[in-house]
Amino acid sequence: MSIAAQLFTRRTSRGPSLYTLSFWLLSISNFLFSASFSMMIPELPAYLTKLGGREYVGLIIALFTLTAGFSRPFSGKITDTVGRVPVMAFGSLVCFLCGFLYPYLLTVWGFLTLRLIHGFSTGTKPTATAAYVADVVPANRRGEAMGMLGLFTAMGMSLGPAIGSWLATDFSMNVMFWTSSAFALLSIGILLRMPETLVNTQPFRFGLLKLKKEEIFDKQAIPPFIVLLLQSFSSGAVLTVISTLSMSLGITNKGLFFTVYTVASLGVRLLFSKTSDRYGRVPVLWVSTIILAISMGLLVTTDSTTLFWTAAIFYGMSWGMNSPTVQAWTADLSDERTRGRAMATMYIALEAGIGIGAVASGWLLNHAPGEAGVDAAFVASGVFALVAVAYLSWFWHRDRRSARRRMDGADEMALLDGEP
Repeated sequence: MSIAAQLFTRRTSRGPSLYTLSFWLLSISNFLFSASFSMMIPELPAYLTKLGGREYVGLIIALFTLTAGFSRPFSGKITDTVGRVPVMAFGSLVCFLCGFLYPYLLTVWGFLTLRLIHGFSTGTKPTATAAYVADVVPANRRGEAMGMLGLFTAMGMSLGPAIGSWLATDFSMNVMFWTSSAFALLSIGILLRMPETLVNTQPFRFGLLKLKKEEIFDKQAIPPFIVLLLQSFSSGAVLTVISTLSMSLGITNKGLFFTVYTVASLGVRLLFSKTSDRYGRVPVLWVSTIILAISMGLLVTTDSTTLFWTAAIFYGMSWGMNSPTVQAWTADLSDERTRGRAMATMYIALEAGIGIGAVASGWLLNHAPGEAGVDAAFVASGVFALVAVAYLSWFWHRDRRSARRRMDGADEMALLDGEP
């Protein structure tokens, strides 16, 4: 076991403990990072509209996820060669620089260019973080570890939008941007105390950015890729149009939906972090994706704040189960030598789904009359979630059938071995 693994899984009288100093440092860094980029999300549609770019609202998320997805194969390779910690630090550094520069780029195209660059942050840090955790956590506790680590990410995603809206409303957009930058800087400082988990590290060189065909996509991660791609369309829709729905219901703080759904996500992670370790990844994802479809149905039919908050709770419950489970599933299926690539492949699905959902929702918002565009975005999200349920059902059935065949084959071999 590496030094980092020993620090992360200190033994106690009851067995290995996941909750060591390294774990808490990584968790706090995740909180600061996720709060940094998420605090501005609810305010950006109105901000871009004020700059004169209302027709480009759908690109706020789409451009961010485009570069995040594009950078995944590179971040996966660098994570597997240079190390986990340098890649995590690079992601936080991008957030720091972009948050600082937003107040100075006051044209539509300047803003959109910065959003494009900002996407490199989430294209790098989460890939390396997931690989780091998978390195040091026993396979039978990955769901628990990903869930508990995700608590801090979810808290950042929850508090970030509310803090951002408060800063923008009571102070200014510039104060919000600079606070975002400060959070990212603190995240970098914490990472400097993290031990590296990759054993045979290499110094960075630009030649590492040259990708071979097989280094772009990890075939072992195809099942999580398909499921997450279908699920994350809803995230693009929510990020793009939920502020419009909030305002139509008279909710002035456009970040509160994110707060409510993330608090629900936190509750699920606290109570059910070990569920996928106990019952399996696919069954848990099957249940969580049905809950996701229900939340989209509630948003379509919402005509009151009660239904709106109920939908937020269901949405948070679904992602509280989805995120750690799909990460643990990807780690289970991956090869230890190319774990960064597998995690990158999984995150490509996340970015692609969010980006497609954001572009489609932005187009619907601008071309459908009244609130029909908002409803259509949530209908499409619900349909994609149900397709994911169907795929998981097929995959679950296939795995059970394969397991039965293996058991039958083992029984036959045992009978043959027992013959005189």
